Amino acid sequence: MKKAIIASVAVTIAASAGLLYAAHVLPLRQAAAKAAPPAPVPIVAGTVTQHDVPIYLTGVGTAIAYNTDVVRAQIQGQIISINFTEGQKVHVGDLLAQIDPRPYQAQIDQFTANLERDEAQLMNAKANQLRYTQLGDKGWATPQLIETQNAQVGELTAAVKADQALIDAARVQLSFTRLTSPIDGVVGIRQIDVGNIISPSSTNGLCVVTQLDPISLIFTLPETVLPQIQQQQQKTNSPMTVLAYNQDNTIRLGQGQLGLVNNEILQTTGSIQLKANFPNPTRSLWPGELVNARLLLDTRHNGLTVPAAVIQQGPTGAYAYVVNADDTVSIRQVKVAQISDGQALIDSGLSANEQVVVDGQYKLQPGTHVTLLHGKAAQEAAAQDAMQAPIP
Repeated sequence: MKKAIIASVAVTIAASAGLLYAAHVLPLRQAAAKAAPPAPVPIVAGTVTQHDVPIYLTGVGTAIAYNTDVVRAQIQGQIISINFTEGQKVHVGDLLAQIDPRPYQAQIDQFTANLERDEAQLMNAKANQLRYTQLGDKGWATPQLIETQNAQVGELTAAVKADQALIDAARVQLSFTRLTSPIDGVVGIRQIDVGNIISPSSTNGLCVVTQLDPISLIFTLPETVLPQIQQQQQKTNSPMTVLAYNQDNTIRLGQGQLGLVNNEILQTTGSIQLKANFPNPTRSLWPGELVNARLLLDTRHNGLTVPAAVIQQGPTGAYAYVVNADDTVSIRQVKVAQISDGQALIDSGLSANEQVVVDGQYKLQPGTHVTLLHGKAAQEAAAQDAMQAPIP
């Protein structure tokens, strides 16, 4: 009986406590919850800017020398001197190496002696020819003797010409003992040392001279852009501009002009080769270097751009968060023309001077209140977001 009374009292106390909580404590907590709206989400914002925007077609290419020449010997002989330093800049006609000229000079001396001998014999034959002709006029020399002397003069005249031709040929051979640069350029690695025998059949020659200024770039683009290139060429009737960048697009290596659209499409890759020529006085482009090429197709006047980080991808395509006047955000579907140098060119969906979210999108949904970060806080937020964002 006593236990039943105690249990009844306990139930009564618990019920009273529950009524008290429901009547006083719970309403207070609900009111507090209603009175504390969510804190604004910190973001980094940017502005939609309007300016002239270049439209590029991008591809990958390789720099090639404008001219490359392997310096080879045209005669056989011993190298007696090397007159260049590897990597040296040279000009047309600069002496690179000297082959021993003595055998070729001796040959010239021999042919010169033969010429002098034949010239002396020719002079004597001409003198006899004159005497025989005079005697023949008086009837003191037979016609046969005169004809024989005329033939001898003709033979010796031909011999003199042959001697002179041999001398000229020998002088050409002698000139080949001087290995000179055929072009302006830079000398590569030396392939032979002093004292070795070089000949026309030597595989590597003496060295390679490469012309670096100007320099060419061969790059490829999809065949689908060929009509756009042709239309632009007909429209402007002037060479199109090509920019060359290093592989990570951080350094501009040069600006040149499109010189050639190749006359066939590569069927295996569905691409077309193009060749551009660049002035290269600082040698920023180097033969064999892999570079990123940008062909300037057109310029969008008064184009709209935003930082590339503004553009997000969703099930319905590209979109951006726009900051409203009441510091809330809304989603705006956008159409992107191109992304280049960290900037997205907008075809539609945004207007000039609108504010868009550059960083902090992963915390947002339509209607979220935001607060704009500036300066160091914006930089720290961007770094934190980069750490948390998944790698694509």
